[in-house]
Amino acid sequence: MVPSATRKNGYPVSVKGVVLFGQRVLLLRNDRDDWELPGGRPDIAETWPQALVRELQEEANLGVVVGPLIDEWPYEVLPGRFVWIAAYGCRPISADALRISAEHRDLKLFDLAVLDSLRLYDGYRASIDRWAAAGRDGLLPSGSSR
Repeated sequence: MVPSATRKNGYPVSVKGVVLFGQRVLLLRNDRDDWELPGGRPDIAETWPQALVRELQEEANLGVVVGPLIDEWPYEVLPGRFVWIAAYGCRPISADALRISAEHRDLKLFDLAVLDSLRLYDGYRASIDRWAAAGRDGLLPSGSSR
């Protein structure tokens, strides 16, 4: 069954995608200067995977195939402000021109070995590690030097 709710356990839902390009992961820097997985909130009529496909296209100009749900958890974005994170493993299918949207400050592909040096929430890191351990690889964007 594919989830299609905008709220879970009383929290607004934010779907996130773990997208690997070999040994690198796609991350976006938000307004709080934290690195995060790409994604966002589903519209009322969308399933979580449909929302993730839309969000990755909007935020990074990236087409993906959404794979399995890796993790779910409540995340305190700001003191007293929670969202329900649903992290999915994703396989890139069109990444010729990764491009950042106005929603974030930066977009980068980071080598998995340097993630400890980033301001990255532990929950996101755990999802990245799980997807990488599953041996999920992606294609490298043509002409990318990120």
